[in-house]
Amino acid sequence: MKNRTILISGAGIAGTALAYWLRRHGFTPTVVERASELREGGYKIDIRGAALDVVGRMGVLDEIRRQRTDVQGGSIVNAAGKRVASLDGDTFGGRGEEDAEILRGDLNRILYDLTKGEVEYLFGDAVSSATDTGAGVRVTFESGETRTFDLVVGADGLHSSTRALFFGPEEDYVRDLGYHVSIFSVPNHLDLDRWELTYVSPGRTALMYSTAKDTGAKAMFLFASEPLTYDHRDRARQQRLLADAYAQDAWEIPRLLGAMDSAPDFYFDSLSQVHMDRWSKGRVVLLGDAGYCASPASGQGTSLALVGAYVLAGELAAAGGDHEAGFDGYERELRHFAEQNQNLGPQNIKHMVLGGKWLIWFQMKMLRIMPYMPGKDRVITKILEPIHKAATAITLKSY
Repeated sequence: MKNRTILISGAGIAGTALAYWLRRHGFTPTVVERASELREGGYKIDIRGAALDVVGRMGVLDEIRRQRTDVQGGSIVNAAGKRVASLDGDTFGGRGEEDAEILRGDLNRILYDLTKGEVEYLFGDAVSSATDTGAGVRVTFESGETRTFDLVVGADGLHSSTRALFFGPEEDYVRDLGYHVSIFSVPNHLDLDRWELTYVSPGRTALMYSTAKDTGAKAMFLFASEPLTYDHRDRARQQRLLADAYAQDAWEIPRLLGAMDSAPDFYFDSLSQVHMDRWSKGRVVLLGDAGYCASPASGQGTSLALVGAYVLAGELAAAGGDHEAGFDGYERELRHFAEQNQNLGPQNIKHMVLGGKWLIWFQMKMLRIMPYMPGKDRVITKILEPIHKAATAITLKSY
């Protein structure tokens, strides 16, 4: 086997899943993560289609289902908090019968525990500089340590430093969809029990939900915006932008925004996608959001990370560690799947953030009558068809 030592930048879903599969195929992965420890908690995510097959092959599907969010349903509320339309959890969340919903941090912990003790993790550190020498990649970490690895994988998200180091500036690849998202933990002051409430105004959506795994709740904000200027680590600036965007909105929004200062997990970013002609360069390759982010609006970021990790490790193993052949196989097998799931983002966001009062009125009326419609199951199946088609748009090999 060639190229046994592989550095993975990022200990998120993509990085930990890749570490598992590389170790299983006989490689020696090292994972470096800027955070001082594994990121816990987080928002709820879905695992669908081919990704269900991947976690099944990892032997963790039963555990994922055991730790499910168990959200029972959701309601649309008006400014006074009155529930004007309600649906069951799967319909409200756009899930099929077999899909699994879990908190992101819980899934990350499950994957990490599969590799703990077998894979080297470097928490509280990051790649400072790196050079592809042709025979390997010489890496200098922010801690000052220098090491050489056979290959490097950037699994470090939308704002990937690996991509910036080897492929060029972010603006060459990241496409803003014209919206921003913020998610953070809040007290469950409405005493929600595995339920989601959503408030919609022109160009803005806000929601709050509780899960079986969380004694508190999560607040999520989605709003249309022009490109905004801010540092991705400037939390104070991000919070001001969010507060300004919702300054005129009612419902529970003022109270939810009041909780963001003390939230341990405040997240704010543009809804963006990453589009690249090639995911690899020399001995460096990108995985998940770093190479083909579909945006949270797609609902498929986690599934892309899981399937991408499986395919990348498998193609490298099938090529005997030959990185050129392995990276080629990875692109060949995954490209169509990634593109199909990226197509969901721009489509879905139009239904998540509504542009005008008439459109809001029409959608609320449709949601109110949906539970009573003849053939409603057929209607729901038709609505879910695009995401099911994208989620199954790959036939997984057995490596």
